[in-house]
Amino acid sequence: MKKTAFRRINNEIFVAQDPIVKIGSAEINFLKKRAVANKRQRARICVHKSDRDKLHEMMIAITAKSYIHPHKHPGKSESFHVIQGAVDVAIFNDRGDLINVVELGDASTGKPFFYRFEKAAYHTLLLKTPFLVVHEITNGPFVRKKTPLASWAPPESRFFEAKRYMKSVAKLVKRFKSTAGRGK
Repeated sequence: MKKTAFRRINNEIFVAQDPIVKIGSAEINFLKKRAVANKRQRARICVHKSDRDKLHEMMIAITAKSYIHPHKHPGKSESFHVIQGAVDVAIFNDRGDLINVVELGDASTGKPFFYRFEKAAYHTLLLKTPFLVVHEITNGPFVRKKTPLASWAPPESRFFEAKRYMKSVAKLVKRFKSTAGRGK
């Protein structure tokens, strides 16, 4: 069987070139290897061909060492389908208060494996497994400067601050999950 051809954008982003794109275990393994070798500890295969496309579909591998700066996508919806791993999606209001947690896992975990955001909200990912592999779908076009990063969270460049911040988010998420079952 012929392997899917990719165009490399950088060490993190690859674009599928075939008119019919097939993603299987070989491509997932490729992504996981690229994520580990990447400074930001993540890698993606874009199935869409251009940032200007109206529909963006990506297969993304993320390691538990990756920091996803809380961000939102104004005017867009976003969905995740978990292929491998487990994650808590922490959702915040504009002030940085935790307002919801979406627990997801691949089909083997018994947790929901799909979610869709209809309205833009700040969010980040707390991986529960060494790797998370997701199929993400959102509307394009992608314009980086139109994806606000939360001002109340440290930037990726401040590694130790980001690590401390995510530990505090993990505590908030744990507290949120423990009180959510009791009706707050």
